Amino acid sequence: MTSLRTLGSSDLEVFPLALGGNVFGWTADEAASFAVLDAYTAAGGNFVDTADSYSAWVEGNSGGESETVIGRWLKARGNRDDVVIATKVSQHPDFPGLSADNIKAAADASLRRLGTDHIDLYYTHFDKTEVPVEEIVGALDELVQAGKVRHIAASNISPERLQESLEFSDREGLARYVALQPHYNLVSRDTYEGGLQDLAARFGLAAVPYFALASGFLTGKYRPGTTVESARAGGAAKHLDTARGRSVLTALDEIARAHDAQVATVALAWLAAQPTVAAPIASARTVEQLPALLAVADLELTEAEVTRLTQASA
Repeated sequence: MTSLRTLGSSDLEVFPLALGGNVFGWTADEAASFAVLDAYTAAGGNFVDTADSYSAWVEGNSGGESETVIGRWLKARGNRDDVVIATKVSQHPDFPGLSADNIKAAADASLRRLGTDHIDLYYTHFDKTEVPVEEIVGALDELVQAGKVRHIAASNISPERLQESLEFSDREGLARYVALQPHYNLVSRDTYEGGLQDLAARFGLAAVPYFALASGFLTGKYRPGTTVESARAGGAAKHLDTARGRSVLTALDEIARAHDAQVATVALAWLAAQPTVAAPIASARTVEQLPALLAVADLELTEAEVTRLTQASA
């Protein structure tokens, strides 16, 4: 059985691949979402990532669709205690921002949609610099003290605000971020490496990178002359126009052949091998897309292969 990883300084133990819930209620309907969730957990997965705003950007949706699907699945399967649920606050159309009142109201709304009495990992989705960190952390601490949230985390935050938040928590003895969700992958390294990564290492935070496969580019399905039918095809295909993107694909292809592995698996394995990274996030619209993602749990790259990819993506 795949060994679980401890998430930073928390008591949460998670599978080394977090299943992204952004597609649930968007490009995967409820039946498809249930099938993906079933297959993920059957393979030993236990870490599901969502947000209260998923998928408010879709015409006809109002936000909270992903949480609602996950909540119905948890109820149908009766497995709440077996799954680590992460969700986020600040972007729902009805609960925008990070004021103390909004954080607490949004958490209650997420709990209702998820059909649970606690959130395992609660992220600030996008930092709001107009709100003092003291107000944000104070509200999150209240949720922890009330038993509604087990651990707190941050996403899309500057190194300066992250450090200020962590130091405030330590100084006041309040709940402290245990994880960080950065935009990080082989074709987007400066979005994490540097100040954020240094802080994560210094304060013992686990990184749970999103866009781990660069909207699908790092699956290898985007090649010169090919057309991919995907809601995110435009963003992914642009990497073909860069020297870095082409260099990374070449290195991924070489290493994938050496391991008889999928390109996506190798890209995720590079991320999983990076300092502070606990579990990359990747989503699947169908069960058929899952094996390449799940295989990261069993693929260990050599030091030379990690270096080859690091150099190719420089």
